[in-house]
Amino acid sequence: MSSDHLPRLPERDRPWMMRTYAGHSTAKASNELYRRNLEKGQTGLSVAFDLPTQTGYDPDDELARGEVGKVGVPVSHRGDMAALMDGIPLGEMNTSMTINATAAWLLALYIVAAEEQGVEEQHLQGTTQNDIIKEFLARGTYAFPPAASMRLIADMIAYTVEHVPKWNPINICSYHLQEAGATPVQEIAYAMSNAIAVLDGARERVELAHAGDEQATRALMEQVFGRISFFVNAGVRFVEEHAKLRAMGILWEELGRERYGVQNERHLRFRYGVQVNSLGLTEAQPENNVQRIVLEALAVTLGRDARARAIQLPAWNEALGLPRPWDQQWSLRIQQVLAYETDILEYPDIFEGSIVMDGLVDELLDGARAEMAVVAEHGGAVEAVAYMKGALVDSHRERIRRIEAGEQIVVGQNRYAESEESPLTADAEGGILVVDPAVEAEQIEEVRAWRAARDQAAVDAALGELAEAAADTSAAQNLMVATIAAARAGATTGEWSRTLREVFGSYRAPTGVGEASAALADGTLSELREEVSRLQEQLGRRPKILVGKPGLDGHSNGAEQIAVRARDSGMDVVYEGIRLTPAQIAASALQEGVHVIGLSILSGSHRELIPAVIDALHEAGVTAPVVVGGIIPEQDVAALRDAGVAAVYTPKDFDITQIMRDIVKLVGDEDAGASGAAAAPVAVAGNGATANGSA
Repeated sequence: MSSDHLPRLPERDRPWMMRTYAGHSTAKASNELYRRNLEKGQTGLSVAFDLPTQTGYDPDDELARGEVGKVGVPVSHRGDMAALMDGIPLGEMNTSMTINATAAWLLALYIVAAEEQGVEEQHLQGTTQNDIIKEFLARGTYAFPPAASMRLIADMIAYTVEHVPKWNPINICSYHLQEAGATPVQEIAYAMSNAIAVLDGARERVELAHAGDEQATRALMEQVFGRISFFVNAGVRFVEEHAKLRAMGILWEELGRERYGVQNERHLRFRYGVQVNSLGLTEAQPENNVQRIVLEALAVTLGRDARARAIQLPAWNEALGLPRPWDQQWSLRIQQVLAYETDILEYPDIFEGSIVMDGLVDELLDGARAEMAVVAEHGGAVEAVAYMKGALVDSHRERIRRIEAGEQIVVGQNRYAESEESPLTADAEGGILVVDPAVEAEQIEEVRAWRAARDQAAVDAALGELAEAAADTSAAQNLMVATIAAARAGATTGEWSRTLREVFGSYRAPTGVGEASAALADGTLSELREEVSRLQEQLGRRPKILVGKPGLDGHSNGAEQIAVRARDSGMDVVYEGIRLTPAQIAASALQEGVHVIGLSILSGSHRELIPAVIDALHEAGVTAPVVVGGIIPEQDVAALRDAGVAAVYTPKDFDITQIMRDIVKLVGDEDAGASGAAAAPVAVAGNGATANGSA
């Protein structure tokens, strides 16, 4: 055997960086969790922020109601960041922050916290996700319009490459695209198209900063390209998923050489971190999620030439609610067993020369290049947001159709559903972490005390300079400089965001519901349409449903699928997208004269927000029944019903057609029960995005 093709490496590879995506309640509680995780062998931090922090609101803002400390840690100012990182040496730690719209602000707070530890910014290492196009498409934690958002990203890239050179200023994040239903081809194509938009914007910023110096511009763009990393998804079809990663590596190198003139081999490497698939985790028989997670981890570890540099694994119970520290430890131990007990780190690339793998890669490359061309025809990723969003909604609908029809088997859900009682969910909380409701009030008091104790004149001056820099249409001033100054002065997350909103304006991303194609009628859909038609005859007009997303939860995939199925069944649909207050939902329901209201919440804020919406509906005089869907623990269902909810659906209720049948019956029964009473309000022209029910 040739020495060039030895079956073993001369020495075992080092393991990838092991992270646990974590954060909850308060900065102090999250710091204690991080330090315990590091003691257990975790080798990097992955910070989960709560939704107000992600979307730029302080805990006492109306839109933050019910959301504080739920899906992550609240960080409102430099004092919170200092508490979050207390006792963690920031000059040595590699920190990943899942933050997008407010990424510049959170990085500024991190830089200031490091200064207080005596660590200069050039020594910091880590990653900010900072991928706003993906937020418009799949996750919903955007804050500013596209052009302004892309400027913030370009400014961060330009600043970090020169001043924080070990920092990855952006993760091009295909993870949430797959969570929104993307096929492997779409995940590759949309991620690469996104990267092109980011790099083109960064090149403009670099050229502006080094006008007339072509050599400096070219050298800096080499470094910019080398600091761009990716955050990917890996589903249970782990052979195809591994092929996807190899295809992404090939396309990334092509882009670097051909579009940006990158020559340095090190800068051309496709560097990625991963969290394996959460979309495929099931509420039904959740213990099956453990083996799903293990198999998905193989996709990003088996092949040496496309191995992840950093991995965080979800917990087995994420379809039920927030994981506990013990659950996160289980996920960390999966990584450690894989790295230290198996032999996967002892070999060269085991897929090199594989006819099957090479064929899969070529197939994915052909499809991705074709889809990238379509995005380019739309004007690039920023201009193609509506097209890509509609395509994702269509793909997700097809995935759900296959599961409903039994064509895609999900063990424990649509096949082999018989089960013994699980001891994993037998405790009082149902096997999940429940955040103390008192946390929100404590955080409101804390941020108000912070504002009262600081130098207000210094804050006002810093925010004034930030507004001036943002208003400079030449974009000559890098916004990171003013952002760091505001962080030092003691400004809050909400104040920084509000300052920029006042300059940049607000934005609502396309929902994809109007852009989604009409479904082809199969037997079950035809039957549903007949039921809707009979209901229309009973009501005297087309049934109308309002689908609402109260609070800051931006995960709208389920709501979009309900809206599309309702439209395809023949209903009129009012869906205005994410981030609505209870009062806005009530006003829309009254104005549109809807027959039923469907609310979707996945962030754990249902206990506060659903009763608030029902109260607002009652105050507005709306009597339409309310149904709720989301990640809602069984122990919370009774309280929601007591508040007036007619039906509750959770991830185990995967058959959307059956859900729609339930809703049709509910509306019919409500109408029959109200016979002789006043008729439902007549629909009037509204400002909401209404999808016509005709297919």
